[in-house]
Amino acid sequence: MLQQSIESKLETGLLPSHLEVINESYMHNVPAGSESHFKVIVVSDAFEGKRLLPRHRMVNELLADEFKLGLHALSMHTYTKEEWAAQTGGVPESPMCLGGNKL
Repeated sequence: MLQQSIESKLETGLLPSHLEVINESYMHNVPAGSESHFKVIVVSDAFEGKRLLPRHRMVNELLADEFKLGLHALSMHTYTKEEWAAQTGGVPESPMCLGGNKL
């Protein structure tokens, strides 16, 4: 449910040419089936001329309601089409969670 909402809002708000929303909750100390930790890879013309912080603010603003509904952490990889085309090694892997209480 939360993943679909994230996908829908980023599709509508940024009109991306490429979008991946990856649920990484399993890498953290949360119950099975959780939707609390995500990685997004977004390629959009909306990022043209913007530095990293304004791009991340755009994404955070679009997902403000999702953070209220339980989205705890969001890893963002935001690119223009040219930046995405220059990616040869892909996006960085997210590390496994090292903290928190075991459930």
